[in-house]
Amino acid sequence: MPQAPGPLIRPFEPQDEAAVIALWHRCGLVRAWNDPAKDIARKLAVQPDLFGVMVDARPGSEAAVLGTVMAGYEGHRGWINYLAVDPAAQRHGLGRALMNWAEARLAEAGCPKINLQVREGNEPVLGFYAAIGFTNDGVVSLGKRLVNDEPPKA
Repeated sequence: MPQAPGPLIRPFEPQDEAAVIALWHRCGLVRAWNDPAKDIARKLAVQPDLFGVMVDARPGSEAAVLGTVMAGYEGHRGWINYLAVDPAAQRHGLGRALMNWAEARLAEAGCPKINLQVREGNEPVLGFYAAIGFTNDGVVSLGKRLVNDEPPKA
């Protein structure tokens, strides 16, 4: 007997944008200085095949977006951004499946190590990453904005 279809991970498609941004809002990933539509456009300009979207592939599900992952590789390290699973679907292995999808594609590209950032105090997410083999590298993450996406204050 064939197995019923479940979640499917595929590259981002333009019609996913509104659902993906809504998911990122539900997951608390959107910040004023990161316009999600601009982040999507930027990703589509660089390694768009490393932007995965998990959809519910069950019949009648209307392919609801359940999760996302953005990966990138510049020849030295791989990076993970916007790993998100709908809060109503968390704790069922979907985050691990998204990370496996990204890791497989980065490994195919020859990537030797993956880096990611988690905001301080986000203990549940740190626990998730520890459970799938990530460790604290003991480094300080620094950043400098080259483009200010923050909307003007009213």
